[in-house]
This record gives sequence, structure tokens and C-alpha cells, in this order.
Amino acid sequence: MRNDNRGQSGREYLGIDEVVGPLVFIRGAEAVGYNELAEITGADGSRRLGVILESADGVAVMQVFEGTMGLSIPGTRVRFFGTPLEIPVSREMLGRVFDGLGRPRDDGPEPISELQLNVNGLPINPTARTYPRKFIQTGISAIDGMNTLIRGQKLPIFSGSGLPHNRIAAQIARQAKILGEDMQFAVVFVAMGVKYDVARFFIDSFEQSGVLENVALFLNLADDPPVARLTTPRVALTLAEHLAFTLGMHVLVILTDMTNYCESLRQVATVRGDIPSRKGYPGYLYSDLASIYERAGMIHGSEGSITQMPILTMPNDDITHPVPDLTGYITEGQTVLERDLLHRGIYPPIAVLPSLSRLMKDGIGPGMTREDHAHLASQLFEACAYVRDIRALASVIGEEELSPLDTTYMKFGREFEEKFLKQGEYENRSIEQTLDIGWSMLSLLPRDELHRMTEEELKKHYRG
Repeated sequence: MRNDNRGQSGREYLGIDEVVGPLVFIRGAEAVGYNELAEITGADGSRRLGVILESADGVAVMQVFEGTMGLSIPGTRVRFFGTPLEIPVSREMLGRVFDGLGRPRDDGPEPISELQLNVNGLPINPTARTYPRKFIQTGISAIDGMNTLIRGQKLPIFSGSGLPHNRIAAQIARQAKILGEDMQFAVVFVAMGVKYDVARFFIDSFEQSGVLENVALFLNLADDPPVARLTTPRVALTLAEHLAFTLGMHVLVILTDMTNYCESLRQVATVRGDIPSRKGYPGYLYSDLASIYERAGMIHGSEGSITQMPILTMPNDDITHPVPDLTGYITEGQTVLERDLLHRGIYPPIAVLPSLSRLMKDGIGPGMTREDHAHLASQLFEACAYVRDIRALASVIGEEELSPLDTTYMKFGREFEEKFLKQGEYENRSIEQTLDIGWSMLSLLPRDELHRMTEEELKKHYRG
């Protein structure tokens, strides 16, 4: 995985001073830098990797990826490499399965490449960024029609415990494609803190659908050390950056579950003694998440792009929880899953009203999707909002007391959920199919209720 010649001139220390959870403290360490890679050799000869979290007043604090179990204070050796954690990157990593540090999990050989990149990446100059405008078709109507994903966008999925976010993530990875461009499209799939059966589900899903050759999987399992979880998204994004900005590919990065990542960050911060902020998370949670999310986008002069879909489970379905709250500030919208829809047998259970894609308006319309897309989505949103209000009223006075128009909207709401939102897990709808289904839903309403549509659009598509 790494160049064995690197770090031969690094300093080596015998003995450590303290072990606290996944952290090791070394006193007397000089000229040691933040994020520097180190190797720990235990008294039994076992070797483990770690990185420096802090170095001040001659004390270096290191987090050990493989955990600190079995390390003895006097018999442990520490060698500093003088460089940050780096991984080799190449096109051949697609079709492979790796762990959170970029090591093979599929019994295949380690990647061979002369190019090794710092997993922490480099900030993208804001003036070098290209504004996202190209539509990505996921094959899911609730996303493509009303919460459109744009190439280079960061569009998270807000989920909850027990909701089918993993199935939706796998479906998007299988089906996502860019229309109208004959360019290579790849998926970098990152799973953090998942159980083995979930990891097996992702691997089997991609193998059976035949898309694994265009997918690189980075799996951090639930029983892996939490410290390694903090490195997993950065390792995966390093490969994504190489594919996008060096090889000119379009890359979709799916990160699940970011809440597991944040829990590991909180755990390490507590051990370090960092001052806690909301719900015990460190005060730097925002900047840490931004260091991951902001590695998406497009750059002037490069044909490639990185699009991110982080998936996070909201504790107690609380959208004001720090993790979804801060994620919403950094990203460009959100797709929200709703438990009530799942209970009514709707898959995918995407709630359209709280969902939002802030870049949708720039990636749809003539030449990208269809000329009626924007007005259709707006009209569907308005109708769904009215249905919500009518359902609240019906719960008080009873549905039989509703006016004929309100009864029509109630029918629209049921049909919308059953025919537009609901679709098969392996059903890949084109954008044309999605928009046509949307029109069949609007055709259930009186023509004079569709005041967001133009007369030309109504003549062409309205079938009421």
C-alpha cells in the first residue's frame, strides 16, 4: 500500500508515556508535525500505523488506527515518517474493495502506482471552481423530478434508524448516469461503521448488477477501530480526486453513514479532552465536516467532477441534531426520508416537502432535462403542500366533510404517493418517464388549478 522507503530518515523513539483509549502520548518528541504518519512497533513485534493529532511542548499525541490493545509503555517503539498518510491511486482501483485505510479487503493485490497522494487533500481555490449545471439521472423519480442532483453538487440524504437509506444508496450507485455525454462515470462508495451483513449487501448488489467494475468500495466495519473511521472518507476522496481531476472522469461519491463518522470524532475528542459543544460534539465539528464535503465540485480546466451524496441517520429523527444541522449549512440541499411513508409501504420513502436541491434550477430545462421540468416540479410541490393541509383538516372534521375540490386533492395525494413516489428497488426510470408520471398526477386536478404551468405546456401534456 505504501512506499517502504519513505520515512527511513525519520526519528525513532523507544518507549511511550501514556495510553488513553486509541491515543498514545510520547514525550520528548521533537520536530513532529500535525497529521504526520507514524509506525508503532509493539514489544511482540506487531506493527500499527497512526497519525499525529497534536504536537506541542515536546509532547506528541498520536491516534492509532488499529487500536492500542496490547501495547506496553516501556517496550513500544515509535517511528515518525516525516510525511502525512498517503495512498497509491490508479484507475485500476475501480472494481475493488478496500478497508478504511485503502488496504484490499477483496483478497486481491495491493494497488500498484507510482503516484501517492496525501489523503488530507488540498483546498480548492474558490475562484478555480466551476458552477455545477449538469443533470445526473439517478432513476428515482422523487429525486430526479423534484429534488434533482446536479453534477458537482453536495446533496445529502437525511435518514433515520431503520429507514432504507442503504438500499437507496445502492440503487443510486447502480443507476446514476449523466445524460448526453459519452464520458466515463465512476462511483466511489464509502461505508463507515456498518455491520458485516450491510457491507456484504453492498458488494453483492454491485456484483449482481454488473456495475462493480466502475465502483471502488471503501468499507469500515462496525468492529473496526473508530479511529480508522475518521480516515476512511478522506482516503476514498483522495482516489475520487485522482479519477476526477487527473483522469477527467465524473465521480459520484456516496458516504454512509456520516453520523457514525461524527460519533467516532466525538469519541476521540472526548479522550483528547477537547471542550465539548452541542450534545458533546467538539466545537470543530463544522470545520471537520466541511473538510470532507468541500472536496466535491468541478475545477476550471478539468473535464472531471466530484458529486457527493452523504447519507446520515438523524438520532430520534431530529433534523435539528448537530450532524444534520451542520451538514445542511455546508451542502446544497437535502433529501429527507420519512418514517410514515415507509409504514404505508412507500419505497423510497422520500418526503418531497422538506427535501430541497438548491442547484436544481441550474441543471434542468431545455437541453438538460425537458422544457417543462421546472414548472412541473413547482406545481407538484404546491399540490403536495395543499394535500398536507387538507389531510390535517380531514383528521379533524373527517374526510366526508371535505369539499369536492379538497376530495380531489386527497385523491391526488394518494395517487402521487402510489405512482410517482413509489417504485421498485431495481426500477430505473428515465427523466422522461418521471416527468410523464408527474403530468399524469397533475391531470387528476382541474385544469384551472395548474396556474404554475404555461398554456403551451398544458396543451401539450395535460390529459384531464
